[in-house]
Amino acid sequence: MKQGFDRRQFLERAAAMSALMAGSGQAASAMQAKPLETVRLGFIGVGGRGSGHVRDVLRIPQVKLNAVCDINPTRVEAIQNWAQKAGQARPEGYSKGPVDYKRLCANPNLDAIYVATPWELHVPMCVEAMKNGKHAIVEVPAATTLEECWQLVETSEATGKYCIMIENCNYDRVELMALNMARKNLFGELVHAECGYLHDLRGTKFSSRGEGLWRLDHAIKRNADLYPTHGLGPVAQTLGVNRGNLFDHMVSMASKSEGLREYARAKFGADSPQAKLDVKLGDVVSSLIRTRAGQTILVVHDTNLPRPYSRKILLQGTKGVLEKYPTPQIYIEGRDKNDQWVDLMTGYAAEFEHPLWKELQERAKGAGHGGMDFVMNYRLMQCLIKGEAPDMDVYDAAALSAVTELSERSIASRSKSVDFPDFTRGKWRSRPPFGIVTA
Repeated sequence: MKQGFDRRQFLERAAAMSALMAGSGQAASAMQAKPLETVRLGFIGVGGRGSGHVRDVLRIPQVKLNAVCDINPTRVEAIQNWAQKAGQARPEGYSKGPVDYKRLCANPNLDAIYVATPWELHVPMCVEAMKNGKHAIVEVPAATTLEECWQLVETSEATGKYCIMIENCNYDRVELMALNMARKNLFGELVHAECGYLHDLRGTKFSSRGEGLWRLDHAIKRNADLYPTHGLGPVAQTLGVNRGNLFDHMVSMASKSEGLREYARAKFGADSPQAKLDVKLGDVVSSLIRTRAGQTILVVHDTNLPRPYSRKILLQGTKGVLEKYPTPQIYIEGRDKNDQWVDLMTGYAAEFEHPLWKELQERAKGAGHGGMDFVMNYRLMQCLIKGEAPDMDVYDAAALSAVTELSERSIASRSKSVDFPDFTRGKWRSRPPFGIVTA
């Protein structure tokens, strides 16, 4: 027994839930809504991300797009046209300024509302949706401060409405396969993981369009892991965080900040306003999390430097190790040649492909991010239709988003250890781990 966590009980619960979920898709949550014959959706924010989600849901039976909101009326009209082209009634449009989303949230003909707006707007929009009796479905990160995390948790609990952070990377092929392997105990006891968001966003941050209108501002103001969930979401799911396990404490450290200034000098000139910006965000932010089960997780944020894209996915256990980048590979002791990597896709995929990916991969072709966006949206809509709790609930949204402020606090205090809040208030001990679901 370690700090209230028993691995044998964890594995027994995981196995039991895997068997149950293979038939029902049931996930553990603090609440469970009634089945919906038709999921009536509203969208707030239909730029690049929001419009991608619209494309997905318009392909899913029993889903109706009833309302759309954006500060740009042209975007609203485009989405209305898409819905009509898909054979649906023309959705109601809301584009009368930055707070018109409140009118959409009050629309009685909605069951759930997608929020795909700049980060600082996520929490007020989710809270408005839940207080108006709708489930909130929010892009990553769900919140940017601990206070906001608690606000989401308390509002969800008070209203009985879900707050679902849509982390698409939980549904990518390798991450799902790794979850399936872990549930089959292929890695033995998991002891360490590595993950992150390593993505050259210099051009995006200095763009005058899209995320460039707001993302740079966060880098100027905060020295923290600003975007932790893409790598950490799948790892947390595999380690059973909030379901028999918990993030316990973490330490963070940031490198100096040079990447954005050097980029700006080369692109705009040494005397340009861009080159003289005071950027707080370190070019590489590294955080080390320890769980109640005794595992360590290295989380890296790296968006200011030139580099190939990576989410740095690695899982290491007493029987073997898997890593996704730069190419998916695995080594399992006793199964593979001693100390030699094996190509994951040619050596293991046939046996360990996750059933959700296997069943949906053809339908997901052409969807965003290699198909994982569609798999995520399809799975979520099926949960709402069947009355099953979603894979990721408000406690997951809060725990993953909390990394931003916690890393900021640790960096500011010379990398002192900081404790994670228990957003579940102890319920993590009895919540069964997420199992292997089907479509």
